[in-house]
This record gives sequence, C-alpha cells and structure tokens, in this order.
Amino acid sequence: MKLIAQSENIENIIDKDSIYVDKTEYIYNLTKDFDRVFFSRPRRFGKSLTLNTIGTLFEKGVEPYFKGTWIYDKWDQDKYPVLHLNFLRFRTTNVEDFKEIFSSKIAEFADSLKLKKKIKSKEPDLAISELFTALDEKRIVILIDEYDCQLTANINNPELYEKFRTCIREFYAALKGAKQIKFMAVTGVTRLKDVSIFSVGSDIMDLSYENDYSSMIGFTRDEIKKFYDDYLKLGISIEKGKSVDSVTNEEIEEFVERIADNYDGFSFDEYHKNKVFSTYSVNVFLQSLYRKKCVEFGDYWYDVGGLPSILMNYMESHNLNIENLLKSEIEIPYNDFKNPTSLLNINENVLMCQTGYLTLKSELDPVDDVILGTANQEVKSALFRLLSLRVYQKNVSPYSTGKKYVLEQGTVEDIINLFNEVLAALSYDKYPVKNEPVLRSLLQVYLIGKNHDVRVEQNNSKGRSDILVNFPKRRVVLELKYTDKVNEEKNKLDEAEQQIIEKGYGLENLGDRELIQIACVFNGAKTKRQITMYKKIEN
Repeated sequence: MKLIAQSENIENIIDKDSIYVDKTEYIYNLTKDFDRVFFSRPRRFGKSLTLNTIGTLFEKGVEPYFKGTWIYDKWDQDKYPVLHLNFLRFRTTNVEDFKEIFSSKIAEFADSLKLKKKIKSKEPDLAISELFTALDEKRIVILIDEYDCQLTANINNPELYEKFRTCIREFYAALKGAKQIKFMAVTGVTRLKDVSIFSVGSDIMDLSYENDYSSMIGFTRDEIKKFYDDYLKLGISIEKGKSVDSVTNEEIEEFVERIADNYDGFSFDEYHKNKVFSTYSVNVFLQSLYRKKCVEFGDYWYDVGGLPSILMNYMESHNLNIENLLKSEIEIPYNDFKNPTSLLNINENVLMCQTGYLTLKSELDPVDDVILGTANQEVKSALFRLLSLRVYQKNVSPYSTGKKYVLEQGTVEDIINLFNEVLAALSYDKYPVKNEPVLRSLLQVYLIGKNHDVRVEQNNSKGRSDILVNFPKRRVVLELKYTDKVNEEKNKLDEAEQQIIEKGYGLENLGDRELIQIACVFNGAKTKRQITMYKKIEN
C-alpha cells in the first residue's frame, strides 16, 4: 500500500511515492483564469501544499513530479522564478524585526537571480519595488502563505496590530499593477478588509467561497474512494473479519458515510452545493487504521489543527456567546460574513467560521442572512472542548471506575454528584449562572466536550426535554429548574417532575434502552450554587 503523505511539499510526496490526491485540474484552471488570487481556509487544510504545487509547476514544470496527474500533458506555461513567502516564519511581536526578515527574504531572492541591482531597503514595500525595478522586463511568481499570521497573533494588542496592518497594507499597495508579476496567490485563515488586499490590492481575486474552486482544498467523497481505496478496504476487512478482496462496494459506501459523519461537511461554496472533508483528519484517521489495525474515529481536529492561536488570543479579551454556539443554525448578517473589517471587531461567528469551528449551512445571498453551523461530529466535539476551556477552571472527569461514563453506568446520585462537581468548576466571574438557559447551556458544553451523545432540547410530540444523553443501553433525561430561593426549591422540583411525566421526555425511539428520567433544581444563590434537590421519576 502507498503511504499517506505527511508533507506539504509535492516533491517529497512524489519522491517517497506517497499518495497524492490529484488537485492539478483546479490549479491548471486557476492559473489560466486569473493572474492574482486569494483564498482563506482553516489551519491544516492543505493551503501550503496547494501553494507548493503551484510553485513547483511554475519553477520546474511537470517533469518529473507530475507524471500520472491530470495536468501532465496539459501544462504549457514557461518556467518562472518563484518568490515564496511564508509569514509563519517571520516575527510576530516586533514590527522592525518583521520588516527586516521580510525584506531580507526579498533580497535573498534577488541575489539568487543574480540581478545587477542589489535590494537594500529594510522596508518590505520599498524592497519589493526595488526588486521590480531590478527585474525590468523579467517576470516572477509570488506565493504568500499565512499572510495574516502577524495580525492574528496580535488580536489583543491594538497598537501592535495596527503597525503590522499598516506594513502589510503598504506591501500589497506596492504589488498592485506590477507588470513583473506573472502570477500571485495569497492564503491565510482570515479574510480582512482592513489589510486592504481587496482594496489597495483590488486586482486580487478572492476565491474563498467561489463555487468553481470550493473543492480545490479539502477532500471530496469521490477523491477518498479513488485515492484511498486500499485503506477503506483494509478498515472494512479489520472490522468485519473478512478478506480485503471480498469487500463490496456497498460496504465501502457505508464506511465512507461513517467517515463523513466525523470529518466531512465543510462548505466553502457560495451556492452551498460542494462539501469537503478535513484533509488532516482523514489522513490521520487512515494512518491510525493502518498502524493500529483497528478502526477508531478519533478527534484529531482539536489536538493539532483545531486550536489556532487566533482563537486563544481572541478568548482572552472576548466572551463567546455560548448559548448561540449551541444552536445547530446560527444566523448572521450577510455583510458581516462577506466583508469582515478588522480582527479587533470581527463578528465572533465569522471568526469561528474562518477558523473551521463553524461552516456555511446556506448559500450566500446578499439579501438574506447567512446560516452557519458545525461541519461534523469531530468539530462539534472540538468546539465544546474549546468552550470548556473558557468556562471551567479545572477538568472534571466524566468517568467512574474502569473508564465507564458516570451517566452510562452510575446511579442517579452519582450523576447529580458529577454535575455538582462540574458546576463547582465554573468560572462564575465570567459566566454567572443566573437562569435556566445558561445552566442548561453550561452542562451541555461539558457533556458534548466529553464526547457524550447529547440531544439538546430534544423534541417529541408533546414538548422538548432540557438534556437527553444516549448510550447503547441507557438513555438519561434531565429536566432542569433554576431558583435562587430555598423556599422555591420544592415547587420547582414538583414542576420538573410533572413536566417529565406529562410530556413523556425520553420515550421517543427508546428501543430497548434503560430510561433514567431525573427532575432536578439548581439553586443559584451565592451560598448554594449547586443542584440542591433532585428526584428520579419512577416509570
């Protein structure tokens, strides 16, 4: 079996005979249709490999790295020098150091071309202008990776943010209209108007949500079935104890569907037609399958690619709207989504979308709101792990002995004790529990963040339960009531009990599961702040 690629360099991938998911048709069209492009994607999605592939084609042509790919007999571009700038390698806390490193990279590139004129300026905009002058009629390709690194690192430092923004803005102004640029591509996580890539540098085409290029980065279902066929068959053979040769197409479809539940669903399409899988998560899942010889749908997004510094920095100075993020669909104004101005005042849901925690759930219509939501189970779990970091001061284990969930095997008393321990870990200064919706939201954050199968406000024909947690052999239903007065606790408990009985919470599609229905009352008074009364409803 071919190895799964672990490099962002197309030459390394081909040299090691690793699997390359062929995206060269997109790249061919991209370089034919546009002179300058920008596209944003979350971290670990394949932006760097895309830029590297473009650079390799322009600098070296199709030999020997593109044999067998779609582009091999179609690429007819001349060869051009490639100036590849990765802002991750530049300083993020000192503007002068950033400028010096940036300018030195331009100077080194000029030296490699053996140009007569040396690049002397330490200002990036002046250095690139000197390069254009030295090039005269020669043309180059410019590729810029993670253009927003310095901005995202300084989301909590407005003064430093503005200095970096001004420097980057001036650099793009120097690029506008330069005849020496044969082709240019810029990538990053965020799309920000205040950097002026799209105003000062208005000749750059933003392809972030273009339908034609929505699948250029990320894996499609058909690509997974084509390029990872051996791995899919291996996974099925391991699970079902059968030979690889006997695996059927129906079994492959079912297996891919399960992979999709965990890693698919990202939409970068203005029409909301095309969806892609997370490249990193799919690769790590299949590598783990091959190495461990077992099928395990891990949560890889959060551990490596899913907690970018931009969100950590943002959360230091901003409160996330937890109740909003619990919704399956979040509506935001079209202009907030399409034209985010600055990281300093960006709509938090737009930021969550740009970093991959939310994705498009509707088409982009200028006269209608944009709908966002989580892409898949892995990202949903990562989102609530992220929120748990924000609201809980310590980790509370969801397990009892033997790594079994308390809610799955514990008594009602065990379950209430767990919830009280969780609620005691809250940072009350930041998220005071003042009503039932907040109480419900915080418990949901904890449970979903611990990978419980939680149904939020589960509907049946008579009403909606507050929290419903499913396990293979048990279902736990909670009806929560809030008060801050001791003399109201008994009435609130009776109210919760009657609601469970009258509405039949948890009875829908129960199957042969054991049903645990719990009515409980949380007292939010400063001297209490715990579930003070509870009752198991006897069926």
